[in-house]
Amino acid sequence: MKALIILAIFATLGIIFFQYYRSKNLKKLLIAFLTFGVIIALAVMGNVTRQVMPLYLAHMILMIVSWGGLILYLVKDRYIGWVIFSPLVTIGLFLLMEWLTGSGHEGILPAH
Repeated sequence: MKALIILAIFATLGIIFFQYYRSKNLKKLLIAFLTFGVIIALAVMGNVTRQVMPLYLAHMILMIVSWGGLILYLVKDRYIGWVIFSPLVTIGLFLLMEWLTGSGHEGILPAH
């Protein structure tokens, strides 16, 4: 699975560079790199939701959809922001749940 993720990352970078080589469109290159960085950051931040498995699975599905949104932008020049930033919903839901119910780890360390 990790090899598949790394392969997808390299394939996406390859598509970005191939599109730039073909069109020499610097604006599209910069937008694609910034979007790629945001998607990677959302994937890393989404590991916080691992404690709530249904939310984590929803986050992984939204990450795949987000990655597809980037590929759609690279292939068809259609930037759909709400699709690309959709994993923010699961992170926001997790933070809201933590704020409302509190952390389930408050009593682990003994009070001094």
